[in-house]
Amino acid sequence: MSRAQVAALTSAAGAALLVNLLPRFSISESYFLTFLPLFLIQICALVSWSVILYPKLFSPLRHLPQPKDSSFFNGQFWTVLKEPNGVPMMNWINSIPNEGLIRYTYLFNKERILVTNPKALGEVLVQKNYEFVKPEQLRNGIGRLLGVGILLAEGDEHKTQRKNLMPAFAFRHVKELYPTFWSKSCEMVEAMTTIVRADGATLAKEKNTSPSAVINVAGWASRATLDIIGVAGMGQDFHAIQDPDTELNVTYRSIFKPDRQILILGLLSTIIPIRIISSLPFKRNNDVAAAAGTIRRVCRELIYRKQKLLDEGEKRTEVDILSVALESGGFTEEELVNQLMTFLAAGHETTSTALTWAVAGLCQHPEVQTRLRQEIQDNLSSFDDASTPMTHEDLDRLPYLHAVCNETLRVWTPVRLTRREAANDTSILGQFIPKGTQIILAPGAVNMSKALWGEDALEFNPDRWMGPGRANTGGADSNYSNLTFLHGPRSCIGQAFAKAEFACLLAALVKRFDMQLSPMDATIELEGGVTTRPKGGLNVQMTLIE
Repeated sequence: MSRAQVAALTSAAGAALLVNLLPRFSISESYFLTFLPLFLIQICALVSWSVILYPKLFSPLRHLPQPKDSSFFNGQFWTVLKEPNGVPMMNWINSIPNEGLIRYTYLFNKERILVTNPKALGEVLVQKNYEFVKPEQLRNGIGRLLGVGILLAEGDEHKTQRKNLMPAFAFRHVKELYPTFWSKSCEMVEAMTTIVRADGATLAKEKNTSPSAVINVAGWASRATLDIIGVAGMGQDFHAIQDPDTELNVTYRSIFKPDRQILILGLLSTIIPIRIISSLPFKRNNDVAAAAGTIRRVCRELIYRKQKLLDEGEKRTEVDILSVALESGGFTEEELVNQLMTFLAAGHETTSTALTWAVAGLCQHPEVQTRLRQEIQDNLSSFDDASTPMTHEDLDRLPYLHAVCNETLRVWTPVRLTRREAANDTSILGQFIPKGTQIILAPGAVNMSKALWGEDALEFNPDRWMGPGRANTGGADSNYSNLTFLHGPRSCIGQAFAKAEFACLLAALVKRFDMQLSPMDATIELEGGVTTRPKGGLNVQMTLIE
């Protein structure tokens, strides 16, 4: 029961007591007129306690290091709201001396704890991982689009789901998907090549140069990764590369596009239950409901089709997620729908964002692009199209490709911030953490920490991943220095899948095109959403390498 509900009940009881036993102290012997001031007095007292007295004078967390120049009533809320997602945390982690925890306050001085060092992260992500759960607001919010699958499940439910899904993400299965990753990567660059040849033919003929055209890489990345998760995850090709107007692609692009209503509803959800927010007559709510309906229907159709094949006695030869999940017998139909919704959305949006940032990084660092292209041409010269199957051994021969991918995921991690909530009274590094405290895990800050990565932490430097013992660590002393995929039981189950897919897509692009930022994108701004992308996509001058 919430404090407001307690205040209402005690006010009602007080009003009844006064009217019936002490009527001279009531207001006109009216239950309602007596109730109203009692309730307002309690609400004022509650607000004073919650917004001013507790966070400033009584909170056990008030002595932790914290940013300066806070608003009296709203702490760092305006700073967090004004800056791109995760940027304030990155600034704080590099400027505020701390021993693993930084406290800041949000709207109405709600306390939040930013976890900053490996020891503290180890407690939250591993030793006490089920003591820190996804906040209900987050689960009910993004769960409308992502489904309440493995990403949002908690406790024993999460353990069971992860156990049943792990076979689909074991490396022995992921390595069988490399030909699919490469085939779709080649299909993407071939489709892009057709556009470049068509749009750049006249100018190329006049100047006797290779065909060149400006292409929005972000859109192509999303279409390619949607196709890949369709084939490798569900055994279904969505054909988004060939047709950007396919049902799922249109649905996801419209719903992942940031707008002002998302910000408004997000702010309201900090003070009003999400079930009420989702019923308000906002266009965004209608769009989310329609999109969720479409995605659920598609997922259900995929399940029926796959189940029919299994019921007809067809031996499974596919290693897609859906086939493994169905054969495990551990999921109801509705649970399977939720899992597919999770992998469809999270599985393509994060990798497409990473690919977009990789292209941006290569455009900003042409020397890295040239070096990477040389490595790819030296080792993959025979892989001109999808007719030659790609294997994991082929990509393992490209250490600089993996260094560029790892550095991209470090510097421009797609999900820059996620939240947990203390399910009970607990502690981190011996510091008491009251139940309900919001815990901030900020990959976009930890990955850029100078204390963990050195003075060049803010720089894009793939060479940090080159050399003996550095391919998987980047030279950092702790694996908790890199939070892109988190760690522990709640780490990304599809990490190997995503990294292999990412490497194939980037290799195919760099092999085929020389890339430079279009003048309109000379300055790249961050845009928040499910992931953090370049604002407005990424327009790139793509020149065909012939």
